[in-house]
Amino acid sequence: MNYSFLPIWTLYTREVKRFIKVGMQTIIGPVISSLLFLAVFSLALGNSLKTISGVSFSEFIAPGLIMMTILQNAFSNSASSIGQAKFQGNIIDILMAPLNNFELTLGYVLGSITRGVICGFATYIGILFFIPLNIYSYTALTFYMLMGSMMMACLGTMVGIWADKWDQQQGIDNFIVLPLTFLSGTFYSINLLPDFWRSLSSVNPFFYNIDGFRYAFIGTSDAPILQGAFFLIVLNILLFFCCFLMFKSGYKLKA
Repeated sequence: MNYSFLPIWTLYTREVKRFIKVGMQTIIGPVISSLLFLAVFSLALGNSLKTISGVSFSEFIAPGLIMMTILQNAFSNSASSIGQAKFQGNIIDILMAPLNNFELTLGYVLGSITRGVICGFATYIGILFFIPLNIYSYTALTFYMLMGSMMMACLGTMVGIWADKWDQQQGIDNFIVLPLTFLSGTFYSINLLPDFWRSLSSVNPFFYNIDGFRYAFIGTSDAPILQGAFFLIVLNILLFFCCFLMFKSGYKLKA
């Protein structure tokens, strides 16, 4: 029996075309925001913090900004896509398509990973105009880029299914996603923090994504690379399984 990838490919391309159509908002906008963060923090702190972890302050925060862009956009894609379909009442069209629950999950997650990766790459290109970034490990770069975007794609899928209105989605983004992103070592090394806050950062999955992604550029990290990699692999397996269960049960999707 031959397996057809056409249904899942159709869902995936639908998700990609959806954010490409509004590329100024979904791709260019996040790039400009990241460049503004880079400019503001470099001007504000660049003179007082000459180097961190053996590199200039700008080189230190640039990878974190790229990963922050990847995380936020991977989350936004699946959350907004599923949420919009629910609120407009056409989610039933997706649920009635010849897609099983695993394929539904995979289609939304892959679409969100693609947006995260594209936004990250576009941000990297933009930063190169101002800061010369060298890549230390392409393996780490690829791994953490995919792990980070997959983590947020799964979280966005879960929030999209759970939320009953846009306010709930925005609440998760504003009060959970953004704070965890900013408190994950994007703009600082956690080794500079007091013991309590350093220990707290060690359970923040956003930290492992940003720390590992920064390692791909500068060759040093605040936490053991293998520890972060294992943590993210286990977490992503659990999150993907949770998404699958939500589709399977029809939670807030089926009347």
